[in-house]
Amino acid sequence: MKKSEIVALLLVIVSLLISFYFAPKLPSSIPSHWNYRGEVDGYMAKSWGIFLIPAFLFILFLLFLILPKADPLKANVEKFRKYFDGFIIVLFLFFIAIHLQTILWVLGTKIPPNIIFPIGLGILFYYVGIMLNHSQRNWFIGIKTPWTLSSDEVWDKTHKLGAKLFKICGGVSIIGIFFKDYAIIFVLVPVIIAAIYLTIYSYIEYKKSLQSLHS
Repeated sequence: MKKSEIVALLLVIVSLLISFYFAPKLPSSIPSHWNYRGEVDGYMAKSWGIFLIPAFLFILFLLFLILPKADPLKANVEKFRKYFDGFIIVLFLFFIAIHLQTILWVLGTKIPPNIIFPIGLGILFYYVGIMLNHSQRNWFIGIKTPWTLSSDEVWDKTHKLGAKLFKICGGVSIIGIFFKDYAIIFVLVPVIIAAIYLTIYSYIEYKKSLQSLHS
């Protein structure tokens, strides 16, 4: 196994050990959902809820192993593989942070999710920007529209722009910690706007590339 794969597997194991360690200390139900104000509005049974994130991380780990190798353009994936591997590690750390936040909340250390999520997602979005800046055309990782997948030129232009936009989204997301009741707006709205804009941008660039071929 590659070093990054070993690290990812170790993080899955760490999340599982956290679950086993804290399970006896927790009540029969644990929070499963918070509203936009950071108030708990949903619960789940501890018996399976405490193992939900470790199970989810294990599924992500399997996808991490399979998808790059299954990609018809896997040679392109290898060109920016270290950045994708870094993204996986950052993603796993984010979910472990959520796991710990839920457990600590039940135990009395109430760290609001509208602090954890803006910071965690802000870091994740910023790293996505770094990864996009180095990505090569492939079928599983990146901004996949019919137009980016059809043209290396459109892929490169869209991802260079996407890299800048996602870094901005990361910064805006972190600012959300200063507006706790509205943190979700700072997290979601910039990403939605960026995704819509990049989709339209990739279409326009593709049309331009076709016109230049026929001119």
